Amino acid sequence: MSVHSRSQVVSAIEDCGVVAVIRLQDPSKLRAVIDALAAGGVRALEVTMTVPGAIDLIKTVAPSLPKEFIIGAGTILDPETARLAILAGARYIVSPVFNPAVVRLCHRYDVAAMPGCFSPTEILAAWEAGADIVKVFPATAVGPGYFKDIHGPLPQVRLMPTGGVTLENTGEWIKAGAVAVGAGTALVERQAIEAGDYGAVTAKAARFVEAVAAARGSKPAGRA
Repeated sequence: MSVHSRSQVVSAIEDCGVVAVIRLQDPSKLRAVIDALAAGGVRALEVTMTVPGAIDLIKTVAPSLPKEFIIGAGTILDPETARLAILAGARYIVSPVFNPAVVRLCHRYDVAAMPGCFSPTEILAAWEAGADIVKVFPATAVGPGYFKDIHGPLPQVRLMPTGGVTLENTGEWIKAGAVAVGAGTALVERQAIEAGDYGAVTAKAARFVEAVAAARGSKPAGRA
């Protein structure tokens, strides 16, 4: 696996524009999912702590990931868990909440921090604390127009929606100013994984990447 600095990770996530969020019940299928996503052009995967044995899973797959693929850890609530995930190989840390101690810990290891925020006050506080990308969660409750409103007074903040992101609205989020979208079941469909239909995962990944590129008026990022 290529070594990714904090700034390189952020750039890679912005370039692709899609972070896959996975909550597998069968951890043994993770590598096949990663390969399928990479083939479709999605280069970033967030393994949530709700996945059984998530830390050990990250440690197992991190050394042999496809070139330019970046694995991160999600649902991180405290610096202790963040450290375990980083030592296991996570190159970015995502949280549903903003904990300044988690951001500080990430930066100590040159790892990107993506805290979850909702209000303008939280978003600015996280950005000023050094957040690399601010995850707006739950994005379902606000919609793309919220990003336009936030970027009025806070144009410098990198925002990424998670929760309620679909293939149909991905372009709207990007046009509203999102640097990337965090997509869960709409991208990594549970039924496809259970059926071992990884071709469907690749096809859906490619469509998400294409939706981002279309919204930006650019060509899709290269696929694996």
